[in-house]
Amino acid sequence: MARSPGFEKHPDYRVDIRPCEKRVRVRFAGETVADSARALRVEETRHDPVLYFPREDLRMEAFDRTDHVSFCPFKGEASYFSLRAGARVAENAVWSYEDPYDEVRGLKDHVAFYADRVETIEG
Repeated sequence: MARSPGFEKHPDYRVDIRPCEKRVRVRFAGETVADSARALRVEETRHDPVLYFPREDLRMEAFDRTDHVSFCPFKGEASYFSLRAGARVAENAVWSYEDPYDEVRGLKDHVAFYADRVETIEG
């Protein structure tokens, strides 16, 4: 386990993880690729809220892991997935912190979607 270098440098920065109060679904290319009553709502300083879905609530056959990665000093390294349904593909539309920093350990085994790369995130 590792502590976040971001929080050490910016102790007032917030990444608040709370249970989402309602059932939420993600649709892509006319198909539901995520459906969960256990999603997490993440509210982060200077960012819009983001929903993170447990992997168990995803249609994993629609996800293809890519080589793309990014780094957040508060959450850690993010891995990416493209979505595939029928003839449609959305490159790097989904990200996951597979080994998040201690302060955001609740994000482990969850994924988030770029809202502009899916049809809807509703709930």
